[in-house]
Amino acid sequence: MRVVCAMSGGVDSSVAAALMVEAGHEVVGLTMALYDADTGERKGRGGTCCSPAEIDLARRACDQLGVPHYTVDERERFQAEVIDDFAREYAAGRTPNPCARCNEHVKFGPLLARARGLDADLLITGHYAQVLPPGDPGGPALLRGVDSGKDQSYFLFAMGVENLARVRFPLGTWSKAEVREKARALGMPNAEAPDSQELCFVPGGDHGDVVEARIRALGLDEGALAPGEIRDTSGRRLGEHRGIHRVTIGQRRGLGISSTRPRYVLRVIPEERVVIVGDVDELEVGRIDVEQFKAMATLGSSFAAQVQIRHRSPPTPARVTLEGDRARVEFETPVRGVAPGQAAVVYDGPRVLGGGWIRAAEPAASGS
Repeated sequence: MRVVCAMSGGVDSSVAAALMVEAGHEVVGLTMALYDADTGERKGRGGTCCSPAEIDLARRACDQLGVPHYTVDERERFQAEVIDDFAREYAAGRTPNPCARCNEHVKFGPLLARARGLDADLLITGHYAQVLPPGDPGGPALLRGVDSGKDQSYFLFAMGVENLARVRFPLGTWSKAEVREKARALGMPNAEAPDSQELCFVPGGDHGDVVEARIRALGLDEGALAPGEIRDTSGRRLGEHRGIHRVTIGQRRGLGISSTRPRYVLRVIPEERVVIVGDVDELEVGRIDVEQFKAMATLGSSFAAQVQIRHRSPPTPARVTLEGDRARVEFETPVRGVAPGQAAVVYDGPRVLGGGWIRAAEPAASGS
């Protein structure tokens, strides 16, 4: 069987490719060039997905495995669908999730098209998740990876159930430690390469500068980038922020205000460029509204499930009510840190039932 393996340059995708070679498949490695990283701080940096250094590692890994490697240019698509969306969302007072957007718009669609063009049967990636293909009991289904610390199913909900027949994640039943051990045993050139710890297109982890540059390049209204007031819930002015694109719901540090107790960002009012802060208990949310909901299973109009609101948040029992491509989620117990723009992913145990983008949140009822 011919398979295309998406090669980021990291150890995970390299081991996934190696497992396919060991299983006797004909493997073709593809690496996407996603952004310009030829100058400045990002030049040649490793540990950053799809950087020049990582592309070279992917090539070297394919050389060692004896399989062909190709680089495909997806910079224009990545700019439009991920980076520009990222900038617009922050400027509108929301908190985007570029990794999920990349999976939705850049990685799986274009790579599956390339795989078809190469007469490949499957697309292989190094994600920590599992696929039950059509024909398997319970399939098609997307499941969590067994390594709970590395599980990436949260970022994959938007890939679409229709793609599960042609996608596989060989590392879904592996732990990260086992992957490292396998890479060392194979002598892979990236066996000790660090995991990516930041967004690939945000040098140094400071997203504010990236947002400002893109908003100006797009010719959009720069008013949202201007400083504004930080107020408490009573409307009292506490200080000034440097732009709503530099804050997110739940943030405590870096606000530049003085207070006798910790203050957290509760909400952002983009049309006024106002940031509201308060106590940690005021972050509690009882209900969220979700838009652009994509189902990964056959679902009723209302059902009980577990809903995850951030990558590192635990899933919380909830009642989910669907109406078209929108969902209302009512949590059994309040959750904290809900940020419009983030993904809400719905699970039944390890199985992904679907997900969408948080549009609005309602505070938990007093006394919850």
